[in-house]
Amino acid sequence: MVVLGGDRSEIAFFDVETTVPTRPGQGYAILEFGAILVCPKKLVELESYSTLVRPADLSLITSLSVRCNGITKADVVPAPTFSEIADRVYDILQGRIWAGHNILRFDCTRIREAFAEINRPPPEPKGTIDSLAVLTQRFGRRAGDMKMATLAAYFGLGQQTHRSLDDVRMNLEVLKYCATVLFLESNIQTENSWVSPNTTTRSRSNGSASRDGMIMSSTDSSSPSINIENHHISSPTNQNREGTLHVLSLMTPNTGEEARPDPFNMGQLSVEVEIQTLQSDNMDEESSLKSPESSVNAAVESEGSNGYTAFLEPDGVHVPSISVSLAPFYRGIQRIQVMHRDVLLQLSCTHLKVRFGVSTKFVDYAGRPRLSFVVDGTPNLCRVLDACDGLAQRLSVDSGSSSEWRPVVTRKGGFMNSRTVRLNIPTIADGGVSRWLTDIYKKEGSATPQRLVVSRYDVAELDALFTPGTFVDACFSLDAYDYQQSAGIRLVAKKLIIHSN
Repeated sequence: MVVLGGDRSEIAFFDVETTVPTRPGQGYAILEFGAILVCPKKLVELESYSTLVRPADLSLITSLSVRCNGITKADVVPAPTFSEIADRVYDILQGRIWAGHNILRFDCTRIREAFAEINRPPPEPKGTIDSLAVLTQRFGRRAGDMKMATLAAYFGLGQQTHRSLDDVRMNLEVLKYCATVLFLESNIQTENSWVSPNTTTRSRSNGSASRDGMIMSSTDSSSPSINIENHHISSPTNQNREGTLHVLSLMTPNTGEEARPDPFNMGQLSVEVEIQTLQSDNMDEESSLKSPESSVNAAVESEGSNGYTAFLEPDGVHVPSISVSLAPFYRGIQRIQVMHRDVLLQLSCTHLKVRFGVSTKFVDYAGRPRLSFVVDGTPNLCRVLDACDGLAQRLSVDSGSSSEWRPVVTRKGGFMNSRTVRLNIPTIADGGVSRWLTDIYKKEGSATPQRLVVSRYDVAELDALFTPGTFVDACFSLDAYDYQQSAGIRLVAKKLIIHSN
């Protein structure tokens, strides 16, 4: 066994093979775990580990499951249980960058479920590289459906075996090949300079399919912006280009004109992807709570105040004064921000009716449930959000993202053409557990709201507070995202006051 450094800088590529549910409500059982630890500077394998896993219920291994990965009941009978390998899995994954294909939606969740079943805290990554998301953003769909088997066939790497260790090694090779192609494409020498063939704006004939890009980098010294008054995209460095705009490529360091990023440096890629995932989840939500522009007083204000500071009620928003622009975020990365009269726009709304309680169907970069609930949108709130949505969508389209835009206001005819919005309750890992970042209060009649102390990450306890029909006051930020080919504006709750029925 290789003795590794204490900084745990290695990238852990891992994969799990599981049973396949055959009825609603049936979960997955891990049948195999495989991982390799990779040096981020040399992209060489330092250590490997794989083992079959015996599930508690062998009947979960059906013929459908066997067809998917070839693992039979007889194969796993002599294998250890997950409880017996949990220490080894934890040691491989804890505190490292996790990498794999579609791990955010599948493998990370399965690992967390397996640790929960044995009543142990799961390992936590310091960042993630989901090659499905990365390659879809950076490589496009030239290789078809972007499944691992399709990518392997595209590069002539053989057939995918759907066995954990083989798949993670194939995953690393696919990334190397894609990086090579991208490196060559971005360094085509023309008569006068080195240019990328992707530096022209992507045109789309289908105006109904809106796209977006939230985390971007530009070589221009000033960022483009859009103002609702004239819907004009402006940037001093782009004014002489007859309306065209440089693609602001996702996750590309803004190193200026003198330096170019090394596309073969997986360490840099891991940092960039870590920034993307953390921005879409915990890091941005925590930092925005601490930032001066988005802070909310923990104490509730006097009766004469609505209780929120630095937030605007929808009635106080002058829609023509809304604008969106690209702003520096972290290490050269840029993201879209929504402004109102040159100030970061944040909103407060009173008496919002809860339509649907707490949902856990979305997950964050570590596979943890991303908590949210749905409220009915008031006409004025929807008017403001629609304006912000349209401007951010327009800017992202011209920035070259291929992600599908998800409107911030949901309209469904099945509910009398009602308009709803989703409020997210951010969480962050705190040691071996998670905690809320939203300040939650409860208000009895005209009494002063009292801050609630809820158990750490007890979703059932939180869900009991936001039952359908309950009214809440909310102050929230408008955080743009572009993640796994989905993009839009996420409403992140900073403070919630629940009105007692």
